[in-house]
This record gives sequence, structure tokens and C-alpha cells, in this order.
Amino acid sequence: MLAQETNGGLGENGIGEGVIDNIIISSAAHRWWGALAVAVMFIVVGLVTRHVARKEAVSTKTRWLFLVAQVVLVVQVLLGIKLLDQGQGIVQLYIHYVGGLIPLGAFLAGGWVARGDTPRSARVLLVLLVVGMASAFMAYTIGRAYVTGG
Repeated sequence: MLAQETNGGLGENGIGEGVIDNIIISSAAHRWWGALAVAVMFIVVGLVTRHVARKEAVSTKTRWLFLVAQVVLVVQVLLGIKLLDQGQGIVQLYIHYVGGLIPLGAFLAGGWVARGDTPRSARVLLVLLVVGMASAFMAYTIGRAYVTGG
């Protein structure tokens, strides 16, 4: 039997043996996708606010945009996790996880708890979306300040 030499699962380049481990992404991708996420979230919150002000259920168009916002948030979280895996931002690991997952959690909870199919449900949905949008905006602005050094 041959003894295999191992270096903790790292490949020759010191990154990893898996295909995804060898894909390196730029932090600019996370920054630009984050700007997109915040913009889409602002739009969704604005549309849901309009429905709540009119005391009506959320429209199909708004629900589709809400789904788009959820997908954009999922991609943003995955990009952030990939950057952490690459060794970027590991100094404040906990705050990166919390800052990235609160907006996603609020938007996912909005889809689970408040479908927006009644005026009352639209109000509950709005509260959850405002929490998600505010935390995403906060995470984005703090993250930009952290990356640019001030």
C-alpha cells in the first residue's frame, strides 16, 4: 500500500483540490453585486409601500420582483462566502456572516410568513422587507468603508 502525502486538502497552488476552490473572484464582483442587491431591495420596498398605502394586496409584478431580489441576495451571500473562503475579510468573520445573512433572512422570512396576498399580509411583508433592506444597506455601507479604509 502506498502512503499518500496530504497537505490538508490543499492543491499544489495552496488553494484547494476542488474545481470551485480554484475559481478566484474579485472583491469588486461582491461590491457591484451588493449595489445591485441594495437597489433591487429599495425598489421592492417602494412597490410594497405603495400597495400598503393603497390598502391592497401585493401585485403579481411586485411578487416577481420580490423573487428577483431574493435570488440577487442569495448570489450576494454566495459571493461573500467565496471571498471569505479565499481569505478575504476573515478578520471580522462573525460580522460578515451576520451582516450578509440578516437581509437574506428577512427577505426569505417575508416570502414564508407574509405572502402579501391580503392588505394585512402586505403590511407584515413590508415590515420584514424594511428590516432586510435597512440591514443590507447598513452592511453595504459599512463594507464599502471597511474595504476602502474609511
